[in-house]
Amino acid sequence: MNMASANIIEIKNLVKKFGDFTAVGDITLDIKKGEIFGLLGPNGAGKSTTINILLGLLPATSGSVFVNGIDMKKNPDKAKQEIGVVTQETVVEPELTATQNLMLFGRLHHIPVSELQKSIKFALDLSGLTGFKDAFAGTFSGGMKRRLETAKALMHAPQLLLLDEPTTGLDIQNRTQIWNLLREINKKQNVTILMTTQYLEEADQLCNRIGIIDHGKLIALGTPAELKRKIGMSSMIEVAAEKDNLAKVAAVFKKAGLDPQVLTNKVVAPGGSNAVDKVQKLMRALAAAKISIQSVSMHEPTIDDVFLKLTGSSVRDQTGSADMEKAATAALMGRGGSR
Repeated sequence: MNMASANIIEIKNLVKKFGDFTAVGDITLDIKKGEIFGLLGPNGAGKSTTINILLGLLPATSGSVFVNGIDMKKNPDKAKQEIGVVTQETVVEPELTATQNLMLFGRLHHIPVSELQKSIKFALDLSGLTGFKDAFAGTFSGGMKRRLETAKALMHAPQLLLLDEPTTGLDIQNRTQIWNLLREINKKQNVTILMTTQYLEEADQLCNRIGIIDHGKLIALGTPAELKRKIGMSSMIEVAAEKDNLAKVAAVFKKAGLDPQVLTNKVVAPGGSNAVDKVQKLMRALAAAKISIQSVSMHEPTIDDVFLKLTGSSVRDQTGSADMEKAATAALMGRGGSR
């Protein structure tokens, strides 16, 4: 592999099997230096398995992974030094101050004592926690703990920051703060960011490019705008109704010449160029059929709509994820190995 590659990550023909269950099926993916890349997919789609292989926590069944030109299989310790990791579960030491948390993490990374204080100051300034450097982490809010966790991941100056669902469980104010922090890390520190998320608006807000994984396959790749154009989507029409009425609503959509998809509590379809006229036609047809609905709305297509169009279900409305997880667990229990 060329050490001067423009890619921070190069994944080629990656396959991971647990017994007879294929968790990752022949994924090839390049992530460019300096971008924010979003990896989307429901639980059980192969997203976490791909990340664990990328981190050297799981061996691949076949294929290769390079991190900043380093072969993860041949030189995993060196490759791991290029990566900072923020897990989904925030891990800070509550009985230590913010400074002590960073000092502990810096020592674990063998940062020389002569450079440690400088690294701590940088991390505190970047995360906006300088004013709380002597406060115990156990007193911090969820958003502050998340920022401290992110600061820890940057202590050893990695080229790649990997975040697993970075804003899960946070309110909108703290989520916005994390988004701003990630933008600053990416732009001012020139750190490439790879993030997994199930928040579609998060991917739309932050990511330069997005990869969508479903059933162990990379089914779409591109910028948010490219993905939306790729499937020819315009305005989306959405009708919410009680579960018993969803099939009736979908039938009205079809009669109006639309291609509906039924979710847990709504029916959605691309509206085309004359979406407003179609909404009016739908309303008249629903009223004439005396079908009770809860709401009708239109919106510009989102990444959630792209995922829905490509997979037939919403990323937050997956029914097959549990079955896939059970299959993987059964394969592990029956044949050994670790996920």
